Amino acid sequence: MSSTIGDTLRLTLFGRSHGPVIGMTLAGIPAGKALSPAALQAFLDRRAPGRSPLSTARREADIPRFLSGLSGGVTTGEDITAVIENTDVRSADYEILSAVPRPGHADYTAYVKYGRIEPGGGPFSGRMTAALCIAGGICLQLLEQAGISVLSRIRSIGPVNDRGQLVSSTADKPFPVVDEAQGEAMAQAILEAKAAGDSLGGVIECRILGVPAGIGGPVFDGLESRLSAAVFGIPAVKGIAFGSGFASARLRGSENNDPFVLDDNGEIVTETNHCGGILGGISTGMCIDFRVAIKPTPSIALPQRSVDLKKMQPVTLQVSGRHDPCIVPRAVPCVEAAAAFAIYDAMLSDRKETEHESH
Repeated sequence: MSSTIGDTLRLTLFGRSHGPVIGMTLAGIPAGKALSPAALQAFLDRRAPGRSPLSTARREADIPRFLSGLSGGVTTGEDITAVIENTDVRSADYEILSAVPRPGHADYTAYVKYGRIEPGGGPFSGRMTAALCIAGGICLQLLEQAGISVLSRIRSIGPVNDRGQLVSSTADKPFPVVDEAQGEAMAQAILEAKAAGDSLGGVIECRILGVPAGIGGPVFDGLESRLSAAVFGIPAVKGIAFGSGFASARLRGSENNDPFVLDDNGEIVTETNHCGGILGGISTGMCIDFRVAIKPTPSIALPQRSVDLKKMQPVTLQVSGRHDPCIVPRAVPCVEAAAAFAIYDAMLSDRKETEHESH
């Protein structure tokens, strides 16, 4: 079972949803980089459970404990390892599910491959994204030091769409949010699904500003490939689209192409950005835009058909326990974390390649 990703930067996640801890090891971060523990904790708090009636009732502090790689808030050049304790665990809620796979979950495929269904999904659980956010939160700070920002927002929840635009952060709004009225409509849709014993999914939009032209490479080294691999580490993700995405299939070349022009500073830019800031797997210097589809939370209170894998008999399953009626709001920082890791890894790889060629 591999939970490692990255090229120059290597991220390994470990632990279980209902184990004593979850954690991460991040290798490849240069020494001498100052980090803000307060900013990292604020980022982790955005993903943490139990903070809203729209999320699970499971409440975890999600305070990371660093075992190596940091000294006085400065990176040492060693592998950075941190753990988060699981304190609000109720494994008894999952006893009835030890041989009955929940529809929409990885329970069945995990049973086929590993011979067991772990409480709460084990390594397949969205709980693992807390460890991803430690690594991503570190990368976000390092990107900000390089003048690169990662912004994201909820584009839709179920049938409710937000037509606003991503804007830069401000002091009173530390991360982009949806329009207030549309946000209320989204919240109401989530509460209605919850009351019905059901759940909702949605779409998250992400924009990366400040990435210089020339980062990435062709074929499997492309930025789309790197970003997609990292984003699909978030369990609920079912799709990703860059720039115009699938809508580009309905356009002509004359409509989809982004004309090159010179801006007021004499720099090459594009008039439009249908490509999402990436051509041939390499950044164009324009903002990198992509959207992520998040599926409805599979654990719902409504009756569902399943099979007892030991008795090989059909059963009707009703999932109890504590679950998000919609994972989208808490997945927003996870998308930012995955994007920040992928971009910082690509930049370090590009720097290493340039230094090698210069020698």
